[in-house]
Amino acid sequence: MGVTKAYSQLSLNADPQFDEPPKESYCEQIIMDHLGLRLNNAPADSWRKGVVSWTWRIKVLMHLETELMGTVRERAEDEAINVFARNLHDLLMAAPAGLRATMGLDPGLRTGVKVAVVDATGKLVATDTIYPHTGQAAKAAMTVAALCEKHNVELVAIGNGTASRETERFYLDVQKQFPKVTAQKVIVSEAGASVYSASELAAQEFPDLDVSLRGAVSIARRLQDPLAELVKIDPKSIGVGQYQHDVSQTQLARKLDAVVEDCVNAVGVDLNTASVPLLTRVAGLTRMMAQNIVAWRDENGQFKNRQQLLKVSRLGAESLRAVRGLPAH
Repeated sequence: MGVTKAYSQLSLNADPQFDEPPKESYCEQIIMDHLGLRLNNAPADSWRKGVVSWTWRIKVLMHLETELMGTVRERAEDEAINVFARNLHDLLMAAPAGLRATMGLDPGLRTGVKVAVVDATGKLVATDTIYPHTGQAAKAAMTVAALCEKHNVELVAIGNGTASRETERFYLDVQKQFPKVTAQKVIVSEAGASVYSASELAAQEFPDLDVSLRGAVSIARRLQDPLAELVKIDPKSIGVGQYQHDVSQTQLARKLDAVVEDCVNAVGVDLNTASVPLLTRVAGLTRMMAQNIVAWRDENGQFKNRQQLLKVSRLGAESLRAVRGLPAH
């Protein structure tokens, strides 16, 4: 993709090379045969031969470069999209940490480190902003230690963006100062966290939470269950590889969407914790059905079995038979 991009920006030239260069007379003869020309020592034959020779050199040979590079680009795009799809698959299918209270740290320097604590089910229980890199390390350490103790934090997810290394060292210092802080740290990709923070979905989920803190929640949750959290973000915003903006966006979107749906339906979902975006990816469920499932759950409590789905609006027996990726009982 790098070569084809440089070529399209006129930074590189392509010069077709043949294993055995065709004889010019052979190529010219092909053109003559195609046009039905015959040289019979007529007065115009010399002119005709010159036109055929010019056609080969200027009209055909020079355009081979463009045609060949077009073919190369198509193949490169196809392979790049496949690589992006594999990368996304690996991200979505990463092993979940499971039902463990987690603290998410969204690193920052002057703007501070955003802190969010979620319980074992992913419910947000606390947030804060600390400034360990601007002369307030002692106060920040006390805040982190207090949150870890209060909420029995078992894992600390640290975003891999700006100031990630500094934040990681800060947390190690916290553990040295406060021996009771034993939560294991994990560096987590924060790709797409800012996109989620500013999304309509995040606003609906956390209407009273500052946008800057929503990213820390996403970082914590994606350690608990990568698939359940990452489905809330446009796959193209997750950062699945280099040059992803240089390929056909339509083909890329179609491929990545298919990967997300394959992963969701391969793993299945928990009816009692799945969000609307996650349920929407289940084969056979529409967005309206997913919203109705969540609404019924909020009103009536947990589903005991699959048959209770029949009580959900717009989800009858026939529709239920077409649904995959949900509990069988």
